Amino acid sequence: AGRHFDAEIVVLCVRWYLSFKLGYRDLVSMMSERGIDLAHTTILRWVQHYTQELEKRWKRYARPVGGSWRMDETYVKVRGEWVYLYRAVDKAGKTVDFVLSRQRDINAAKAFLRKAKKEQRVPAKVTLDAYAASHRAMADLKRDGELPKRMVVRSSKYLNNLIEQDHRRIKQRLRPMLG
Repeated sequence: AGRHFDAEIVVLCVRWYLSFKLGYRDLVSMMSERGIDLAHTTILRWVQHYTQELEKRWKRYARPVGGSWRMDETYVKVRGEWVYLYRAVDKAGKTVDFVLSRQRDINAAKAFLRKAKKEQRVPAKVTLDAYAASHRAMADLKRDGELPKRMVVRSSKYLNNLIEQDHRRIKQRLRPMLG
């Protein structure tokens, strides 16, 4: 109700906004080249309204991540405030999940792991950096039966290079989108 544009145009604008580093005004310009006059605030409302539904639908078609995860956290600035970005990738570099947290502690690591395992299959191996809270969170979740006892948890700075190097790209993307 109240949507005056064809659904294909709405989905296209939202998808382009979410997939590429485009601003609302960039999309207005691209649409005007195609003969469609929009206001940037219209696209903003579409993004706010449809993003959650589109993400649900995209997840249905997403390929599952691998069974070996690399997990790490880093400090990023989001909208002028420093927060911790907890992130996991599989051994091929495909993002498993991520969470922003004000804290860097056992509870934040547990919350991240619970969210990640809810969205994806539980991994056979998890590689962590040397941060003790992440290891303690894994041990607690295994002890409480939330994670399988047979799951291998290891620490290797070399295997975690994949996610450590990827933080640079993430930080570069976050700056224009969230800052």
